[in-house]
Amino acid sequence: MDSLKIYEISEKYVNYLAPLASHLFRNRQAGQQNSRKYIGIVLQINGMDYFAPLSSFKEKHRKMNEGLDFIKIKDYAVINLNNMFPVPVNEYRYVDFSREKNPKYKSLLPKSVA
Repeated sequence: MDSLKIYEISEKYVNYLAPLASHLFRNRQAGQQNSRKYIGIVLQINGMDYFAPLSSFKEKHRKMNEGLDFIKIKDYAVINLNNMFPVPVNEYRYVDFSREKNPKYKSLLPKSVA
């Protein structure tokens, strides 16, 4: 798990895919301060990089068992591999934690992948 890397996917690209993929998580909901982060690069197939959404840990996840497509990262986050999708190289960027200005959010991000 210590080699996971976190990325952001362009909102324009996610909005483009959303009507075609009902399972796709939006990058940001109304009132949400930070955009969704993604774990990647999970797979590379035919020149496309695949990413899986990183979701906040919720109480319901305590009862769920990990499996091939569902991974818990302590009690900070979960990864739903069955929701991964392809992203062209120009539509994602690596998240540099050192540039995050919100200290509370900055301290949470590294814990998700530790």
